[in-house]
Amino acid sequence: MRIVEAINQSIEVKQKILSDVRLLEEIRNVARICTEAFCNGNKVLFCGNGGSAADAQHLAAEFSGRFYYDRPPLPSEALHVNTSYLTAVANDYSFDEVYSRLLRGIGQEGDVLIGISTSGNSKNIIRALQKANEMGIITIGMTGMTGGAMRNQCDYLLNVPSKDTPRIQESHIMIGHIICELVESTLFPKEG
Repeated sequence: MRIVEAINQSIEVKQKILSDVRLLEEIRNVARICTEAFCNGNKVLFCGNGGSAADAQHLAAEFSGRFYYDRPPLPSEALHVNTSYLTAVANDYSFDEVYSRLLRGIGQEGDVLIGISTSGNSKNIIRALQKANEMGIITIGMTGMTGGAMRNQCDYLLNVPSKDTPRIQESHIMIGHIICELVESTLFPKEG
């Protein structure tokens, strides 16, 4: 049955993540980097396309809203949420420029940019990572197995061990939730 097969495929990818010591350590490092950025008064910004844009917006909302419990909001945003900006820049310049241009306007040294692309080859994400590197913004990539062209643009790479887009996206949101939980519990420890 296809339902069972799809669930088993998702579990298999997560089992690979669970047994990848390097990837688990990188997740811990990314949580630490985000925590430090927030402590220093910096932002965590996200960018992605399609389903990855939805994941970017979802994870930014977990930081800026709340995750497990009520606490102060954290400065985090997905770079695509202003549709007037997005369509104007895509029309007047190029869709490849939408994220790098906005980063020039709102990014600051010490901020964090998390670029999400299952292939790792989205041109607008790569250009944003390149611009972030020029600006002293810490770069994190969430990709699939190979990391694609993003691999060489990221300070930290969270590459899910799969080539299957839905399984990669499921794992991206799981990893993102883990990072949100670690950041929230470090910055705002609950008593008891």
